[in-house]
Amino acid sequence: MSAERTAPEPLSACDEPLATRYDVALLDLDGVVYVGPDPVPDAPENLRKAAKEGMRLGYITNNASRPAGIVAEHLASFGLDVIAEDVVTSAQAAAKLIASEFPKGSPVLVVGGEGLVVALEEYGLTPVRSSDARPVAVVQGFHPDVNWVMLADGAHAIHEGAKWFATNLDLTIPTAAGKAPGNGTLVQAVRAAVDVDPVVAGKPEPPLLETSIERLEAKRPLMIGDRLDSDIEGANVVGIASLWVATGVNDAYDLARAPKHQRPTYIGAGLGALAEKHAGVTVSGSKHTSAGWTAEVVNNAVTVKGEGAPYDGLRAILSAVWAAVDAPAEPPKPTKTTRGRRPRPKPAPTAESIALDAALHRIGLDK
Repeated sequence: MSAERTAPEPLSACDEPLATRYDVALLDLDGVVYVGPDPVPDAPENLRKAAKEGMRLGYITNNASRPAGIVAEHLASFGLDVIAEDVVTSAQAAAKLIASEFPKGSPVLVVGGEGLVVALEEYGLTPVRSSDARPVAVVQGFHPDVNWVMLADGAHAIHEGAKWFATNLDLTIPTAAGKAPGNGTLVQAVRAAVDVDPVVAGKPEPPLLETSIERLEAKRPLMIGDRLDSDIEGANVVGIASLWVATGVNDAYDLARAPKHQRPTYIGAGLGALAEKHAGVTVSGSKHTSAGWTAEVVNNAVTVKGEGAPYDGLRAILSAVWAAVDAPAEPPKPTKTTRGRRPRPKPAPTAESIALDAALHRIGLDK
């Protein structure tokens, strides 16, 4: 985590729209702004509204397959005002890492697509396509054309001493047809053939977000994503606020089971949450209240009462579940049967053991 920044507490309150509290939105793309070639419903309109409030929009992606300029053209086709400088890719973050270690002109083997080639050239490095070129480094990023020959050649170069960099370790990517294998899956294939781990540039590791904050000159950045293990964890690692949206990979059940380092500052159905104020959570004993909803965990099940917006209810539920999971083990109560023996403390429940269905149904967010 950056020494200068500390992420806000999960489920924090915000008494003004997020688009006015934060100066730059660091927007994940897959599952947040678009899925495949098409925009997430209402995403472009909500982003235009945020921009009118003065929020700068930065587009941050772990997907290294396309150059920033091509990504910007894709986004512009949705009616968004975007230029290449508004887009930061994991390919650029990886190229920056390599350029910090090796001199200009150094050959770097590309296991990926055009996005990596353009990024390496941007940083003065020489992309090559064969280990015969004796590369100083191997950089691996997702592209649908990556094949066995490319993976094997990357492994050969690593065996010969080339330093290995990966743009990201996402195991899956969202597509219009559903989840598909991501770069992390392909990285695992190479890792099975070599004896080292790659240096990783993309979320949740710091380089991509730190590069984005620098390039976009963000003073009060807000990371917006759908994935807990990359977008939200990455924001917590570098110490910035985060907004989780329900339009991509993870859902409310995943949120309830999130470990501490993957819990977001704010939650919302989609990018419309940028125009909203966000209720915090007040706690009284075992009861957790957000706006008109109150939740508590009783006998390993969540109960929720009240009425109001579904995501206010979800905040109350999440707070109650996380508090129950994080609670220290209860000290044992001495009984006749335990006297003379050391009784064991009662452990806190696990997130998986707490029943959620009825509570999520009550607020309208069940599967």
